[in-house]
Formats: sequence, C-alpha cells, structure tokens
Amino acid sequence: MAYAIIRTGGKQYRVEPGDVIWVEALDGDVGSEITFPEVLLRGEGDQVTIGAPLVDGASVAAKIIGQEKTRKILVFKKKRRKNYRRRHGHRQLTTGVQVVSVG
Repeated sequence: MAYAIIRTGGKQYRVEPGDVIWVEALDGDVGSEITFPEVLLRGEGDQVTIGAPLVDGASVAAKIIGQEKTRKILVFKKKRRKNYRRRHGHRQLTTGVQVVSVG
C-alpha cells in the first residue's frame, strides 16, 4: 500500500489512498479535485523515497468532501489587580479531503 507524508497549512500529514483528513482551509468547492505537490516522503512496501526537502515528481491527489468550521476557541487575557479582562474567540475554517491516489 502506497503512503506519503504531505505538507499543507504549516502541518504534516501521513496519508494513504482512502484516508479522510481535515486540514486548514483550502480553496475549492465540495466535490472538486485538488493536488498536494509538497510531498516530503513517499513509500510503497519496503521502498521509501525521502525528499530533500521534497520528493521530485511526487504529488497526492484528493477530493474535497467538506468545508466546515471547528469548535470555538476562546482566548482570555487578564492582568491581575488592574481590572483588565478581554475575551476573544474564533472558529478556524477547515477543509475535509479524501485522498484518491499517491503518485
């Protein structure tokens, strides 16, 4: 079974064909195809190709299955004895992708 380690959104993910992963927001509509050109490592069985820093000619094809927001993250700042309190929160945008092939 082929697998790869890809880099997207400042993070690294180990993927195989059929895997579903949630990554930071990517452009594209649900159902559209997307490729990840930044492949750091590619392996199939006992053969492993390590990039320096990327594997030449390797890419991972995937299909977008969803665009969602994660749960709210609250950021609370406080300075004691100064009556200073600030509450701020946000919901990170994420994209769900299903890996189609590792090439």
